[in-house]
Amino acid sequence: MSKITDAVASLAAAPAAALGLEIWDVEFVREAGTRYLRIYIDKDGGVGIDDCVAFSQAMDPLLDEADPIAESYTFEVSSAGLERELKKPAHFARYLGSPVEVRHFSPVEGSKSHTGTLRGYDGGAVTIECGGESRTFTKEQVAQVRLRME
Repeated sequence: MSKITDAVASLAAAPAAALGLEIWDVEFVREAGTRYLRIYIDKDGGVGIDDCVAFSQAMDPLLDEADPIAESYTFEVSSAGLERELKKPAHFARYLGSPVEVRHFSPVEGSKSHTGTLRGYDGGAVTIECGGESRTFTKEQVAQVRLRME
């Protein structure tokens, strides 16, 4: 994470806990010339619009006071989603045995993505089981890993 996303994640921890939410991820990205600060939240049973609104309202004054971002940006709060991206070791540990899609930077074995059941994660290397066969993709091969709804 960057210094900005780390600072925002720290700010977000207390209001998230107070609302029974988990911070899934924090992004600070540029899209079409606009900067976006996005906080993805989660909770048991799923996140609804009311959760996003309540969390956003709790975060607004904290962001204004702490002012961790010097430039202008758009603040968004969203559910992590059913087909969420797995980024942290804890994400992978939580979803071992779940269906995933592994996307690659360039074709691996003739394909830009592979789907299967998540069997392991070790230092960026991802192991999936597909058709009874185990495949491990190195950190350098893995662009993104997402849960897959079947």
